[in-house]
Amino acid sequence: MVTVSHIVQKIVNDRVFLLEAMYQRIISHGALAKILQPDIEAELGKDVKLHAIVMALRRYEETLHQTHKPITFDYRSEIILKSDICDISVRRSPTLFDTLKQLYDIVNFENGDILNIIHGRWEVSIATNERYRQKTLEFLKNEKILNVERNLISLTLTFPQGYFRTPGVIFHLIRNLAWENINIFEIISTDTELTFILAKHDAMKAYATLEKMMRSKENQ
Repeated sequence: MVTVSHIVQKIVNDRVFLLEAMYQRIISHGALAKILQPDIEAELGKDVKLHAIVMALRRYEETLHQTHKPITFDYRSEIILKSDICDISVRRSPTLFDTLKQLYDIVNFENGDILNIIHGRWEVSIATNERYRQKTLEFLKNEKILNVERNLISLTLTFPQGYFRTPGVIFHLIRNLAWENINIFEIISTDTELTFILAKHDAMKAYATLEKMMRSKENQ
């Protein structure tokens, strides 16, 4: 049987920012209950008293504190910013992979240039320096180009090996960027590095946001 408590938990769990705010006890249960009331009544098909929603919120908040332990992680890292990045999306095809191999011959990795190729089920994204954009498009002239994004930057952070095995680390970084209304075009990770591809106009704001996190030895 579906109850007010079940629906409250589902709504909160579906909204990550709301879930975290409840965990930090910074939400007014009464104000939130008024916002959720129409959705809950529509789900149940009947009127629901406000105090019943408030009680369900309070109970779930206590459950969160009993079952979820805060995660600590040392976010201190060097932040490397690289400008003049482009991102090219291309449809996967039987001939694409041989073409992609040629890209490694034109990129000067020793000079700090980048080439990140991300394979999806139906398409492939290529993030590289703007200076290689035209040459890359020439290599891909027989392929179906889906999109080309220019005026991008990359922000790279270096963490201890296996950082992505700690739950919440990547989410915490993404959340802070999202709070600043910063869009992420690509996320590229290795065992010790995490790179965000962002719009150039967000470069300074994103750098400042991440740098603020780096100041503290431990973040939750």
